[in-house]
Amino acid sequence: MRKAIAIFLALLLARAAPALAWGDEGHEVIGLIAQSFLTPAVRAKVQAMLAADPDGLTEHTIAAATTWADKYRDSNTNGARQATRQWHFVDIELGAPDLDRACFGHPGLPAGTPASSGPAQACVVDKIKEFSAELANSATDAEERVVALKFLLHLVGDLHQPLHASDDNDHGGNNKRASANGLPAGTLHHYWDTEFVEQLGPDPKRIAAMLTARISPDDAKAWARGGPPDWAMDSFLVAKDDAYGRLPAPNARGSYRLPDTYVAMATRDAAMQMSKAGVRLAVVLNTALGGM
Repeated sequence: MRKAIAIFLALLLARAAPALAWGDEGHEVIGLIAQSFLTPAVRAKVQAMLAADPDGLTEHTIAAATTWADKYRDSNTNGARQATRQWHFVDIELGAPDLDRACFGHPGLPAGTPASSGPAQACVVDKIKEFSAELANSATDAEERVVALKFLLHLVGDLHQPLHASDDNDHGGNNKRASANGLPAGTLHHYWDTEFVEQLGPDPKRIAAMLTARISPDDAKAWARGGPPDWAMDSFLVAKDDAYGRLPAPNARGSYRLPDTYVAMATRDAAMQMSKAGVRLAVVLNTALGGM
């Protein structure tokens, strides 16, 4: 009986756990890639804003600050978990993709309301737009501008995790159990957050340097086009074609045993998505801060 209760509680906690995109390592990689594509002036502005930030949830570097939004949510400061939880994803349904519906009809900010106090029911696409506008506006309260910067450092990365831009009636893969050779069992979402990133190595700086070296000027130019809605649909297609589209059939217990070919594919996809996220994060920051 005790064993059955323990298993039940473990499953309950796993299902209740918040959806994390990439995990700290992946977000740090994205921040380090973005840093390479910032203009010198914008890089200096970002570093100065972070250095002056009194918040102690993360270190005050670009790489570390990419994890702040998760740390803030999980601290539940002033009800942050419920207030910001849905800002990290956009659940575009595989069977009937509708970005407007996935973004709750795009609720606007009430007049005079900072983006960090906006409606809890809002998607990552709209929050990136709102925080970008705040960061670009020199009239924005100084404290709010730093918050906007830290949310952008994180949310642009979130948008590029394929299971943060898609849903198969499974909470973005959180309700699908998966396993693979040499890897611990977990949810499909966890695999895309963490396990496939870790296949690239244990050091975010080395991974970022490797991926940055592979980004050609033509790649950077192509990836910079469009905006958050386009980038969301790009991530959605990766999920539809690969993350979900190339899953094997589930076993009798409803779990998915991922073959080595799936792990290799997903690792390549993770590398590509982090590379795109880094370039696009730099575009967002260069655009918001470049003219100030």
